[in-house]
Amino acid sequence: MPLNVRGKTDDYLDAVMKVLAKYESRHPRAEIEGFRQNSVSIRIRIVDPDFANVSRTDRHDEVWRVLDELPEEIQSHLSTILLLTPDEKKRSFANFEFDDPIPSSL
Repeated sequence: MPLNVRGKTDDYLDAVMKVLAKYESRHPRAEIEGFRQNSVSIRIRIVDPDFANVSRTDRHDEVWRVLDELPEEIQSHLSTILLLTPDEKKRSFANFEFDDPIPSSL
């Protein structure tokens, strides 16, 4: 599945999506989406059937192995990282906020 950027992009968001392409190459069924919420916040969602029966800690460890390639300055903009299975996506409150974010005042 392709990586999807919502809204305007910038150098930091482009860099995040570029490293997440490495995750996607190993998980071709994953849906990866990102957007900039405000000037200091990037939100990422990965919906991957491969997360089934994988603890949240192990999910984060796997994704952070890729994100750790980013400079700290870019990492500091990552405010939300949702790692869900397709079934979890349907019932996750955080996912609802990802789909319909409260507008930022920044």
